[in-house]
Amino acid sequence: MKLVILIGPQAVGKMTVGQELAKQTGLKLLHNHMTIDLVSPFFDYGTDEGRRLVQLFRHELFEAVAKSNQPGLIFTFVWAFDMEEDRTYIEGVAELFESHGADVYYVELEADIEERLARNTTENRLAHKPTKRDIAWSEAELKQTATLYRLNSRDGEIDVDNYLRINNTDLDAETVARQIQRQFNL
Repeated sequence: MKLVILIGPQAVGKMTVGQELAKQTGLKLLHNHMTIDLVSPFFDYGTDEGRRLVQLFRHELFEAVAKSNQPGLIFTFVWAFDMEEDRTYIEGVAELFESHGADVYYVELEADIEERLARNTTENRLAHKPTKRDIAWSEAELKQTATLYRLNSRDGEIDVDNYLRINNTDLDAETVARQIQRQFNL
């Protein structure tokens, strides 16, 4: 069992890289908007109930996959490094999988804001993330969170054995996925 945690700011390419990595490895992909967009017709993710339901669905899915005979999971997440609850959350996800014998791999993507703004409107992103289809709102949120939170780690901040950081500003998703697969022998 393997858990690949793909982290980075919005529109950096986590889902698209995850899709390519899933094709190359046979691991299943749970991109963070699969649960956000499931809940959003009922409760906005910004509400307490919306966040609670998203976390509940993710936890149940994580637990079921961790206990299964599946080869593993790719999970995408926007980690605000200046929020301790995000670190605690990711550590909890990793511990859940490790408690069932899984190997956990951390992949951090980074790209400049201009590239992320361009990626924010790609056909693939909009097809798979209904809540991002309001481009004006999505772009404003991307810019706002870039100023409110630190969405990439500092050197040495992610102190684990299986960690890879990739600046994918000028790389396509297939190339990045191959790099991840080779690095971790997935």
